[in-house]
Amino acid sequence: MLSDTRTNAGVDNIATFCKMHVFENPQERMIALMTSGNLAISQAVVSLLNDGVEFGESGKPETLYSVPSMFRAAQLVSEAVRQTYNVHKEAMQSQGVSFEVGMMLGGQIKGREMRLYQVYSAGNFIEATEDTPFLQLGEHKYGKPILDRAVTYDVHPHDAIKLALVSMDSTLRSNLSVGMPLDLLVYGRDALCVAIRRRIHEDDPYFRQVRDYWSTALREAYQRLPRPDWARE
Repeated sequence: MLSDTRTNAGVDNIATFCKMHVFENPQERMIALMTSGNLAISQAVVSLLNDGVEFGESGKPETLYSVPSMFRAAQLVSEAVRQTYNVHKEAMQSQGVSFEVGMMLGGQIKGREMRLYQVYSAGNFIEATEDTPFLQLGEHKYGKPILDRAVTYDVHPHDAIKLALVSMDSTLRSNLSVGMPLDLLVYGRDALCVAIRRRIHEDDPYFRQVRDYWSTALREAYQRLPRPDWARE
């Protein structure tokens, strides 16, 4: 998982907030949640998940530390989104503010499979599969083509890190609503704890190397392309 940290309510109101939240009990579970969209909504959803969501017939509050499976975790996040909407919808509608939030939920609980989900504003969700091996929140058009061309279901984690950083760099260059620093999280199957959690700043040596190398490689690649044989000199 890789997220930026920029939020904005206009060009003169830009701030930095972490959009990645980790719910970890080492050797028992590791669940990570990334957020996008309206910051107030996403913070309300995360707060509700921390406090506990009343869900199901029992009426007993559940958290991401108590759910028995990742599917149940996705259901819980979805319910938190719906409850947040029910609380705030009238006030938001009266101010002409749309309910925009997106969540990416991934991880593993001991004895269960590793899963990755994307939760939408309506509270419904989808799961990553072999046919769709990655999911993306927020801005798509700048970074997604790189992932579409290169990401496969069995991509090595080290290559996945490189591709995520290249994809994010393309978005950073073309969209002012996305900004540094970045938050990176890497999890390995059955580890039940975070393998890498790193905040990447502008002066991060490896990220600067990736940016410079990718820019040079793109320039060299287009220069090597053959000229169209129907173009005049």
